[in-house]
Amino acid sequence: MTETSGEEELLEFLYACPIGLIETDTAGEIGLMNPHAMQHLLPLAGPRGVSNLFSAFEHYAPELRSMAEAFASPTGRICDGHRIFVDLGPGKRGATPKVLACSLVKLGADRLMATLTDISQQVLQENRLRQADTWFSTLLDGVNDYAALTITPDGQIVAADTCFTRQTGYEPADVTGHNLADVLSTDLPGGDLRLDEQLAIAVREGWHLQEGWQQRADGDRYWCQRLVVARSGRDNATLPRFSVILRDVPRRDAATEDVRRLLTCDPLTGAANRRHFSQAMAREQRNWRELRQSLALVVLDLDHFKAVNDTHGHPVGDTLLCRVTEVCSALLPPRGIFARVGGEEFGVLLPRYDYDQAMELAEQLCKAIAAVVVGVPTGILKVTSSLACASLDETEGSIEGLIALADKRLYAAKHAGRNRVFVAETKAA
Repeated sequence: MTETSGEEELLEFLYACPIGLIETDTAGEIGLMNPHAMQHLLPLAGPRGVSNLFSAFEHYAPELRSMAEAFASPTGRICDGHRIFVDLGPGKRGATPKVLACSLVKLGADRLMATLTDISQQVLQENRLRQADTWFSTLLDGVNDYAALTITPDGQIVAADTCFTRQTGYEPADVTGHNLADVLSTDLPGGDLRLDEQLAIAVREGWHLQEGWQQRADGDRYWCQRLVVARSGRDNATLPRFSVILRDVPRRDAATEDVRRLLTCDPLTGAANRRHFSQAMAREQRNWRELRQSLALVVLDLDHFKAVNDTHGHPVGDTLLCRVTEVCSALLPPRGIFARVGGEEFGVLLPRYDYDQAMELAEQLCKAIAAVVVGVPTGILKVTSSLACASLDETEGSIEGLIALADKRLYAAKHAGRNRVFVAETKAA
């Protein structure tokens, strides 16, 4: 085989290869890329261009750069099938969110090879299978494992079976006629809903499932899975009723929690990742439409953060990002979500917050970030931030409009001098 024919065959392979192939140096500068990879990167990189792999993914997977820098071995696999969710806002109705699987291998002292594969349909199927598994594990796992109740639309208990007594310690006759929310003291995680909100979603979607700590009659707490199913009215009933299934399930073990963190958290800072933030926004948009709950968004950028990395190095910048996440997370309300959506860009989702409440919190965040101090060889390092708020009411329920309005106001805050929260003129009076 001649050298020329070998090169031609290599080029044919690169063009025909069904996955994206990218060769870079350890800083992410791209030396070789096949057309399939170009198809994936061009829509994501935008004006940043596709000359650098890490820069192209900066707004979708900023952790890639950190993972490569932290990999100490001279050669080896840095990540295998790392999932990158590239859609922040919900797309068209029925559209499948795009998910890329990225594998990154270190081939030498200054040489990396990356592969990109579109696994959107695979992830969609996994979610459907997980949903089906939840249904069947809830309904078919042995009759003694769950308690069944019937409640009215206002939460009043109409009937309860004997398993309810074994699980909770309450006799059916003692709770009939009482509101389920009053009978069962529940310590819900921050993102979960009250009973009335669960019922509203069950009416809309047919069912609602969530987990949380539940308290028995003797005060003992257990991890409870609650399924609420809407039943159509019949027998001349004027109002629908709901079936409620309560299961005493084992608390998630450490391995499951590790998987949950991997799927929902930014690996560097521990803040929510872009994918989890996107899902939460879509969920809260539905709650706004059906339940008319307030929803506000705060966006913030750290001022002149590139200069921090250029002057002090990425490890110092990473430390600063972690400290900012720590102080901001401490100020959040129970249902608030603090997410890293880009390199030095963060978002705060505030269910049940209106614009004025979001502005008050944004001012607190701005002051807290300005008070962060990180030690460096030359002394101490501080950073400021620019912030802006928007509410879903202002955009008539549009998530895309909410993000666009918040970003526009954030740009105005930067243009006005940074280290401030943008104040809309119509809200300032």
